[in-house]
Amino acid sequence: MGKTLVIGAGGVGSVAVHKMAMNSDIFTDITLASRRKFKCDDIAKSVKERTGVEIKTAEIDAMDVEATAALIKQVGADLVVNLALPYQDLAIMDACLKAGANYLDTANYEPEDEAKFEYHWQWAYQDKFKEAGLTAILGSGFDPGVTSVFATWLRKHKLDSIRQIDILDCNGGDNGKAFATNFNPEINIREVTAPARHWENGVWVESPAMTHNYKFDFPVVGEKNMYLMYHEELESLKTHFPEIQRARFWMTFGDAYINHVTVLQNIGMTSIEPVMHDGKEIIPLQFLASVLPDPSDLGELTKGKTCIGDIATGNAKDGAGEKTYYIYNICDHEECYAEVGSQAVAYTTGVPAMIGAAQFLKDNWAQPGVWNMEQLDPDDFMDMLNNHGLPWEVKELDGPVQF
Repeated sequence: MGKTLVIGAGGVGSVAVHKMAMNSDIFTDITLASRRKFKCDDIAKSVKERTGVEIKTAEIDAMDVEATAALIKQVGADLVVNLALPYQDLAIMDACLKAGANYLDTANYEPEDEAKFEYHWQWAYQDKFKEAGLTAILGSGFDPGVTSVFATWLRKHKLDSIRQIDILDCNGGDNGKAFATNFNPEINIREVTAPARHWENGVWVESPAMTHNYKFDFPVVGEKNMYLMYHEELESLKTHFPEIQRARFWMTFGDAYINHVTVLQNIGMTSIEPVMHDGKEIIPLQFLASVLPDPSDLGELTKGKTCIGDIATGNAKDGAGEKTYYIYNICDHEECYAEVGSQAVAYTTGVPAMIGAAQFLKDNWAQPGVWNMEQLDPDDFMDMLNNHGLPWEVKELDGPVQF
């Protein structure tokens, strides 16, 4: 076991295969595939130059289940790591079932024609994977992914239960561009413009996008304005930790970013509804994404740091009543670029994808079925974060957050 097929040759895919090559004792055979094979070839060249490891490349349309299943069989993949678009999750899961391969992704499924990302489509595969004796691991990025493992680690080692949790995602980096997204523009803008939702007292509470914000002083990065958003790990955390009374997700944005998105939204450029242009049907958001900077090209330009983590409050294991812990990682854009040629946002997703895949290949997370990260044992994953570029810190706060 150790043969891995990675689908997706963007910034995250590049980081993941570089880090897999640096762990060739676990990843004995790596193939990188995407619709644009030349991108895979460029990444393979970089991997060879940086690590001395040769990886294979292939061209694939991941929406073609038969072709993807055939490629999985051709390379003999034990595990398929899906780092393509969320629209492609179900097709790749179907291909894995057809080919008898295990599955891992970093973001949950959402239909291409509706900005709605929920887990129920993938959770419906539970019986199929279990009966086939195959494993599917969902959301092995940073958020979702590491933030869920952080919560599980706190619940295993510090807290008997979690009453409330806030996930804080801060990118303090600057790439010098007037407007650029730090991951796939289409997915990023769909998330940002969607209504905010958080879990409170057994119900979802919805509010208009970008209406709730709070200034928070992040470790090392400093004070930033963060906005309440919806993110998929809220759904899985409230499901698998049913004692949670409140779960929220926050992400930082600068004023210039918010102004650009507001203008683009006002003029219809963030719409996913088809429009006719010059006799052809186009999706405005897809056109916009095509003219924005490619996040995978921003690594050399980006300076600064990210800070992502959880603040969780619950009953302490030592019987000392309620306690609040802040667990987080600081990641430096320039250090990431020096190591693997990518900025920190891609790094903080690609490295956990590698570590999650390693957990499966090491037989730590290999039970048949469909699993979210918080359902799996956190300890070796947390150790690997410290040893592979994403060290974490945990500190006790004076009390629950007041924002």
